[in-house]
Amino acid sequence: MTHHVLIPDAVHPSALAVFDGMSELQVTAPGQLNRADLLAALPDADALIIRSASKIDAEAIAAAGKLRLIARAGVGVDNVDLAAATARKIVVMNTPDGNTISTAEHTFGLMLALARHIPQAHASLLAGKWDRKSYNGVELRGKTLGVVGFGRIGRAVAKRALAFDMTVIAYDPYIAADLAADLGVESVSLEDIYRRSDFITLHALLTDETRDMINAGTIARMKKGVRIIDAARGALVNEGDLADGIKSGHVAGAALDVFQQEPPQENNPLIGLPGVVHTPHLAASTDDAQITVAVEAAQLVAAALLHGEYKNVVNPAAVG
Repeated sequence: MTHHVLIPDAVHPSALAVFDGMSELQVTAPGQLNRADLLAALPDADALIIRSASKIDAEAIAAAGKLRLIARAGVGVDNVDLAAATARKIVVMNTPDGNTISTAEHTFGLMLALARHIPQAHASLLAGKWDRKSYNGVELRGKTLGVVGFGRIGRAVAKRALAFDMTVIAYDPYIAADLAADLGVESVSLEDIYRRSDFITLHALLTDETRDMINAGTIARMKKGVRIIDAARGALVNEGDLADGIKSGHVAGAALDVFQQEPPQENNPLIGLPGVVHTPHLAASTDDAQITVAVEAAQLVAAALLHGEYKNVVNPAAVG
């Protein structure tokens, strides 16, 4: 029996090498498909390997009559309708390890850029100015970093922050306090994060409870001069409220790799706001990470289709 694996996103070509010699698997990798071409290709697919660009919503799942597996080359599965997939017994898997270091390093780069106004000073110099007064920054040493979400990425960021002599506190209701303590990190409540942190970095999953967790109310409970970094999910931040907090001076600045709508709308209140550093969802965009997640996703699909082995399943109810 031959299984058809469709790769409708621009996944690193190293994924294809995993399937060499597997005659039972027919792999189609046309590159990035637009919505119409994706819907047209889905009826023949037994498995998908996707990144974040392809939206596998209820409409797409309804079109995929044979689909059994979805492998996400990355961590987040926001672009997959898990309820619709589970109802159809379609197993959704991700690759949570592959981009951990890439995202942690990018987060730390954002924090340094935010603390020292590096992008703004760079732009000023390119504009022909020699302005050494407008970009006075702050040191990370001695500051308190609040980590919201202490999974793989949160822990990797904490490790780097400790090397910079920061005090690290973390909130994660699903992680045991002794795990944080073993790393030299204090496990605290979310309110403590808001109250004590000089920098707050977000690494939480997007849920009904975490959506808009950075809002006018929570900002009001933060230290004056707090700096906020988000390289997780844009919807964790109420963009209008954060912009207001920066304009008022209560928030010293923010560094954002993700947005509620991507690409951001022209009227996004944070774009171009002084004190804000932006990157276009680059946290996992290293050659190293893209190779790793592509290979891991292909290995997940091959193991499931050929051997009935399932790993990193995010909707366990779909597994028979």
